[in-house]
Amino acid sequence: MFIAGNLLNALATILDIALTAYMWIIIIRSIISWVNPDPWNPIVQFLYRATDPVLRPIQRMLPMRGWGIDFSPLVAILAIIFIQKFLVASLTELAWRLR
Repeated sequence: MFIAGNLLNALATILDIALTAYMWIIIIRSIISWVNPDPWNPIVQFLYRATDPVLRPIQRMLPMRGWGIDFSPLVAILAIIFIQKFLVASLTELAWRLR
């Protein structure tokens, strides 16, 4: 069973790294949105293409009328932190129990 434990531990580590990287991509997109970026810049296009599938549904659910502030990155980051604390931690604990 130690092989399954090692596999789950590796999966949890990779998932944690991927979620952290995605969180930083959302943070960078949020900071860039403050300065009116060039929409034809390849980096800006990558940031929008990478984060739109997550942020658009949140933006549709959150009422932004009258506030002028987009809280969707904050909600997405909180969801990522929840996934890291719950799912990644659960996978790591399960991996250690299988060893």
